[in-house]
Amino acid sequence: MTGKVLVAQGGGPTAVINQSLVGAVLESRKFRSVEKVYGALHGVRGIVDEDFLDLTQETTHNLELVGETPSSGLGSTRDKPDAAYCREIFTVLQAHGIDNFFYIGGNDSSDTVRIVAEEARKADYALRCIHIPKTIDNDLVITDHCPGYPSAARYVAQAFMGANLDNAALPGVYIGVVMGRHAGFLTAAAALGKKFPDDGPHLIYIPERAFDEDRFLADVKATFERYGRCVIAVSEGIADKDGVPIATKLAKEIERDAHGNVQLGGGALADLLTEIIKRKLGIKRVRGDTFGYIQRSFVGCVSDVDQREAREVGEKAVQYAMFGDRDGSVTIHRTGWYSVDYHLTPLEDIAGKTKVMPDEFIADSGTDVTDAFRLYLRPLLGRGMPDAFRLRGNTVPKILKKG
Repeated sequence: MTGKVLVAQGGGPTAVINQSLVGAVLESRKFRSVEKVYGALHGVRGIVDEDFLDLTQETTHNLELVGETPSSGLGSTRDKPDAAYCREIFTVLQAHGIDNFFYIGGNDSSDTVRIVAEEARKADYALRCIHIPKTIDNDLVITDHCPGYPSAARYVAQAFMGANLDNAALPGVYIGVVMGRHAGFLTAAAALGKKFPDDGPHLIYIPERAFDEDRFLADVKATFERYGRCVIAVSEGIADKDGVPIATKLAKEIERDAHGNVQLGGGALADLLTEIIKRKLGIKRVRGDTFGYIQRSFVGCVSDVDQREAREVGEKAVQYAMFGDRDGSVTIHRTGWYSVDYHLTPLEDIAGKTKVMPDEFIADSGTDVTDAFRLYLRPLLGRGMPDAFRLRGNTVPKILKKG
């Protein structure tokens, strides 16, 4: 690795994406052959606009503090570059004499890196392109898991632990809608908040299983009759058997984002599901929350395992650029209970592909997870997970209300 380095962050922020940034910057600065380390403001948009920071001049101490801070320190973007956009990116990289391009992001970001690498090869320009993974959706293929997911999962597990305690004190139906358009990994993390058999979430609905309104209502009714209450975790991307998102089926008006994707967040799904439970089951105390952005960069709920691995994927990206002779995406591979190793995987094996929860992680009922999923996720949540306790049932015999 020689010359100039450019690092950028794309897509949704996470609690640990700055660890990857700092890992890449500090590892790059170790090598005498590196002249400058730049950071692009707001991802690929910052590249085409030539909005760069010179991170060579940033102190190590402040970089470390930024690494401990959630969200994207350089800012991010939702731009989804096509071939023409990527040619603009490459033109800017070439003009600035960038020799190494590191892009921290998810599926779309990996595809951007792939196209930019192809443009460099066409132009016979020596540019090393490495994708550094992150996504709370945990939907990148090949890698065991994605940096950012464990911390978001830790938040979801703790949030449902608290929601369950609240629901047990004042019984009713509670619905929590969690991010996840195509993959249910984050919603499934709600199950890690359970301790006792009757704890919520009692029902978990994920995109990997078709959602049927009649069965949903029957599940809620049966659970409410059994426990006197019901806690439900729902992925924002749940869809019917034809793949139509439930949020669009039930909503009167449909909003779309800049990419044409249906807007699944914003509270609509939670409101719609609570309304049909009240109307069709006659349960009065029904409440719904949409976790939304809060689960991505929540301060004070960060997995130490996630922090460490996010730092290491940034460091390994630089090492692969320095000592390797190919572009790629850094992937995490589980090697023991619990340890990991890192590989450099070809970009074409990652880009444009989406991983969903495997069948072995989903209970036969379709509304719960298996022990295999719990064993997969628990070590990722890190140390210091809170615990919940309850009073023992040492009841006092009734005197006036016998029989």
